Amino acid sequence: VVVVRGKAKLFLAGPPLLKAATGEVATDEELGGAEMHAQIAGTAEYLAENDADGVRQVREILRMLPWNEQLPWLPEPQYKEPLYPIEELLGLIPDDAKKPYDVREIIARIADESDFLEFKGEYDQQTLCGQLKIQGRACGFIGNNGPITPNGASKAAQFIQLCDQSQTPLLFFHNTTGFMVGTESEQQGVIKHGSKLIQAVANARVPKLTIVVGGSYGAGNYAMCGRGLDPRFIFAWPNSRTAVMGGAQAGKVLRIVTEAKQLKDGLTPDPKMLDMLEQVTAQKLDSQSTALYGSANLWDDGLIDPRDTRTLLGYLLDICHEADIRTLQPNSFGVSRF
Repeated sequence: VVVVRGKAKLFLAGPPLLKAATGEVATDEELGGAEMHAQIAGTAEYLAENDADGVRQVREILRMLPWNEQLPWLPEPQYKEPLYPIEELLGLIPDDAKKPYDVREIIARIADESDFLEFKGEYDQQTLCGQLKIQGRACGFIGNNGPITPNGASKAAQFIQLCDQSQTPLLFFHNTTGFMVGTESEQQGVIKHGSKLIQAVANARVPKLTIVVGGSYGAGNYAMCGRGLDPRFIFAWPNSRTAVMGGAQAGKVLRIVTEAKQLKDGLTPDPKMLDMLEQVTAQKLDSQSTALYGSANLWDDGLIDPRDTRTLLGYLLDICHEADIRTLQPNSFGVSRF
C-alpha cells in the first residue's frame, strides 16, 4: 500500500463520527493520515510525497518483482498495417445518428492488411461476423449494420461458440438500436434466437473486448456485450450513445401509455400535458445517453479517440493473452497486515 503524505486518509470513523460516538476530538491526520499509517499503524508500506512520487514507487515495486522471469520468451507477433489510414475514421461516422454506414469501413482501418474473413455473409446483413487480426493477434469480430434480427442473433450466437472453441478473443463494435421488433420479427422467434445470443455472450470463456462506436440501445447493449455482460474491457467513442431507447421513442411511449390510462379511468386527456410529458421525457433520456454521461457513470472504461482504436485493441489483446498464459502462485495462508 502506497499512501501520499498530507493527502491520504484511512479510518473506520472520521473525526465527526468519532466525536459523535465517543466524544473524542482528533484531526484527520491524527486519526488516519498517511504518516500515521506508514509510521505507527503499519497499514501502509510506502510513503510518497505526492501523486507522481507514488506512481514512481509503484513502478519501483513492480520492477523488483520477478514477473517476466516466470514465462518463457515469447516472440513479438509479426503483422502489417491496414491498407487504409485510420485517420479517416474521423470522417467516416455520419453526424446524423440515424444515417447508416457499413461497419466494414471501420474494419478496413483497424484490421491487419485490412483483411477480413466474413462469416455467413449471405445469411444476414444486419449483424456482421467474421475473423480478422489486430497487430498479429487473431480475433472474432461482431459489428452492427442495423437492428439485430432473429437470423442475425442466431448467426452471432453460432459464431461466438466457434470462437470460444478455438480460444479466439471476441471484439464487439456497437452501433445498433437493439433487436428488431414487429409482428414479423416476433413470429420468426426473435425472443428465442435473441436469448441464444445473450446466452452465448454470457458464457463465452474467451476474452471479450467492447467498443461502443455508435448507438447502443436496449437489449442490444446486452447482446453486444455491454457493461452488464462483463467484457474484460469496454471503451466508447465520443459520438456514442447508450440508453434503454431513444429519447423520442421513450417520450412517445410514455405519452401513449399515459393517454390510454386516462381514457381507461374515464378522464379526458389533456393534449398540452401529454405534449409536455413527451418532450420532457425525450429531453431527459437524450441528455442521459451521451458518451460523457455514460463514462461518468462507469458504463465503460473510458472515452477514446477513434484514431487510437487499433493501438488500444492491440494493447488490450496483449494484456488478455498474458493474463491467460500466466500462472500465479497460490497462497496457502491468509493475507494479513503485519
